[in-house]
Amino acid sequence: MRKRASIFLFLMVGLMTLQAHNLKFNDKGHFKIIQFTDVHFIADDPRSDVALETIDAVIKAENPDLVMLTGDVIFGKPAEKSMRTILDQVAKHDVPFAVTFGNHDDEQGLTRAELYDIIKSYPNDITGKVEGISGVTNFILPVRSSDGKRDAEIIYVFDSHSYSDINGVGGYACIKFDQIQWYRQMSKQFTDSNNGKPIPSIAFFHIALPEFHQAVESESAPMFGIRKERACSPNLNSGLFASMKEMGDVQGIFVGHDHDNDYSVMWQDILLAYGRYSGGNTVYNNVEKGARIIEFTEGENGFRTWIRTRDGNTEQVVKFPESYLRPRK
Repeated sequence: MRKRASIFLFLMVGLMTLQAHNLKFNDKGHFKIIQFTDVHFIADDPRSDVALETIDAVIKAENPDLVMLTGDVIFGKPAEKSMRTILDQVAKHDVPFAVTFGNHDDEQGLTRAELYDIIKSYPNDITGKVEGISGVTNFILPVRSSDGKRDAEIIYVFDSHSYSDINGVGGYACIKFDQIQWYRQMSKQFTDSNNGKPIPSIAFFHIALPEFHQAVESESAPMFGIRKERACSPNLNSGLFASMKEMGDVQGIFVGHDHDNDYSVMWQDILLAYGRYSGGNTVYNNVEKGARIIEFTEGENGFRTWIRTRDGNTEQVVKFPESYLRPRK
């Protein structure tokens, strides 16, 4: 009985989340997302100024339909001023935005819940949360078709937590089983509502899955971009990737966390992609600051993605899955 009640709660919260947003493809049949990651902002620290410049330059250049911040937004005290400075910079562009947390956001004097309340004070914020499951920033953003009649893309957002709380296991935390169950239930609901056909989906969170390193280590997976460090993923694999394969809807997973990586690699027909480091000089980084762009075209399978840098350049322009398919011999 308790399990049924939990599933019912997931579904009800999911339905309320779906009704709360109005993202849709534009009249030209496009929907564009900017992923800023690892802003690592410290208020009143001049080393952080480049992050503000990056956010401003990329949004002006790309004119997105959604801005997604994938964790480690702040890296110093005072936490509220640091967070508000970044959100103010995004909000002035009058575009919907959402946030999921990284491992450093709640180390600056405010909890995830307190930071969430700050984020929710902004009119253009569409960050959500699901009560009763692990983490804070777990939510779903459906993107409606240009005519508004159906869900054309689904965006899943997960809180990937911080550090392992499993006895005897160090390193970074896994995405928890209850989060995976929530995803599976919601994915099934979308598929059922679409006459049994999975709706194309992507996912955002902060810490890379173990599959990121597994894909590169295989030396057979097509890859574009920069890889200067090993994927700093959890030491245990809780099975989110396997669930996404089984449900058949997620085409791309987008993370941050590893500042010197911005590569994208296709693994088991899912794109695993890092965002470009978007922050200032408060932590290590050896790449030009920027952001990852993801653009969907209505009615087309897959998506385009590229890196936009602070100085206006574009890099690694690819189309998924076409750019990652090896020619037949």
